[in-house]
Amino acid sequence: MISTLLVANRGEIACRVFRTCRELGIATVAVYSDADADALHVREADHAVRLPGAAPADTYLRGDLVVKAAQAAGADAIHPGYGFLSENAGFARAVLDAGLVWIGPPPGAIEAMASKTRAKELMGIEPLGEVTEADLPVLVKAAAGGGGRGMRVVRELARLDDELAAARSEAASAFGDGEVFVEPYVEGGRHVEVQIMADAHGTVWPLGTRDCSLQRRHQKVIEESPAPGLAPRLVDELHEQAVRAARVTDYRGAGTVEFLVAGERAHFLEMNTRLQVEHPVTEAVFGLDLVALQIRIAEGDALEKDPPAAHGHAVEARLYAEDPAADWAPQTGTLHRVDVPGAVRLDSGYAAGDTVGVHYDAMLAKAVAYAPTRAEAVRKLAGALARAAVHGPVTNRDLLVRSLRHPEFTGARMDTGFYDRHAEALTAPAPDPHAPLAAALVDAHGRSRFGGWRNLRSQPHLKRYRTEPDGTEHEVRYHHTRQGPTADGVTVLDVSPGLVVLEVDGVRRQFTVSRYGDRVHVGTPAGDTALTALPLLPEPTTRRAPGSLLAPMPGTVVRVADGLAEGQQVTAGQPLVWLEAMKMEHRICAPASGTLTALHAVPGRQVEVGALLAVVQEVAQEVSQEVVQEGESS
Repeated sequence: MISTLLVANRGEIACRVFRTCRELGIATVAVYSDADADALHVREADHAVRLPGAAPADTYLRGDLVVKAAQAAGADAIHPGYGFLSENAGFARAVLDAGLVWIGPPPGAIEAMASKTRAKELMGIEPLGEVTEADLPVLVKAAAGGGGRGMRVVRELARLDDELAAARSEAASAFGDGEVFVEPYVEGGRHVEVQIMADAHGTVWPLGTRDCSLQRRHQKVIEESPAPGLAPRLVDELHEQAVRAARVTDYRGAGTVEFLVAGERAHFLEMNTRLQVEHPVTEAVFGLDLVALQIRIAEGDALEKDPPAAHGHAVEARLYAEDPAADWAPQTGTLHRVDVPGAVRLDSGYAAGDTVGVHYDAMLAKAVAYAPTRAEAVRKLAGALARAAVHGPVTNRDLLVRSLRHPEFTGARMDTGFYDRHAEALTAPAPDPHAPLAAALVDAHGRSRFGGWRNLRSQPHLKRYRTEPDGTEHEVRYHHTRQGPTADGVTVLDVSPGLVVLEVDGVRRQFTVSRYGDRVHVGTPAGDTALTALPLLPEPTTRRAPGSLLAPMPGTVVRVADGLAEGQQVTAGQPLVWLEAMKMEHRICAPASGTLTALHAVPGRQVEVGALLAVVQEVAQEVSQEVVQEGESS
């Protein structure tokens, strides 16, 4: 029996495994990098061991250090979580060689399926040879990868070499293996997968289906179980292929077999030899704890002949610290509050006061809703997220709510191109027009000497705010009177610390207001608006040259375009600099066609958000340079 278990991971999945361990009476051990010294998973573990450094390659990808940590802490088992070393056969073998229990499949099964190219061979699928125009579009994938990293869709043959290089770099950074391969990209398909659970006694459970079609950058955003609208015959076929994949590899433990479904045809993609981020939706519909089953199987227990029957529907949404309107750029900063109300499950690796850094994945939490029907589960999750208070870095919360309420999703007509078609509409800013007034009234209430308004003479007041992240500026005007504050177009019914009640067009509306320095979050039942308080008289700022390329996030410059040098001509949209942040590579492109007049980006150098990477002088500016400079007085 396992008595002490180390999780070779961080964040949400480490906390998730610890929760089951506590229920089973198993002591827990965390490992942590220097960047994670105060992380939630460290605080929740019974013991914690430091892995010196911050970069994944120096810490969570160092299997030798993880095994030593387990031995030092007296652990007798290791759970790999997902990502990092979870699909590394060498690490699994090292764990077993050290006399520890490995909570995962045998190393041979990992080797057979961890390489996507070999997995396809085992499933009888021929690899794509040399790519031609006729093969386009194609998908570049990391052979040892997962989670959307090391993946690129290529629609133009001229872009293939650049995308291969980017995928190799990203894969090497995330998985320690830069091997990539190319496969056909099916437009309009659905991402459907089957969760399996296999023991050492010959039993394999196919646990329903999951639909994970809503993805950005090939990383899942919203998942659900069961996958809606599949014909029973197709479900049987998916289950048969999933069980076959388990049997040909002598599989044990939790795994996921992924398919691309187009019409009534299913195309095998890969088998992930680990627990998936989206496993909670399967747990909900089957009434299982998959982590507990993993531990049981590792201890040698046999599964029952058949799994329990599935009931109801579950939907999961991943809450990311990212700005969907800015090409999904990851965001950093202090997370002041995370509160998702209602009867939903929330799995997170963060708590209020934690810092979201640049070193790891941008996922803050997963919210899961379960109900008897799909429509009820979707409505429950959308409502809970709409009322959620997520204060700190910009997140994708509004995108999730809009996605869940989009007619393609509610009608179960989605596919993997959903965000390609709808991202612009789903990310269009829609702040509450009365949020700045609510923020101004609470601010004024707090500044009032007597905590009220009765002794203040009638006079106009002005406050300025900027909506985040779109940058729209607002001027708010209101009056102090003996009867209380007033503003044009509304009736102010009540103002108290953190709460404003307005009557708008005959409707009583409540606004909650939370302030953290200059950042203000105004919440309503319809959603949250983030504002930044601005000075009445804007302070002079340092002007940037037109065409400046600024770092959209803190990160590390991993490379610049081959042969790029000052004085060269570049074209609008041409990739110039690649920046790595939160385990993903981000391409920084030329904002316009013109001359590269400055190049400050240096591979390997860390940069802060807003750092100047390069300057492109547009063609039109070159012609009228003197006129432009004369108009820019400092």
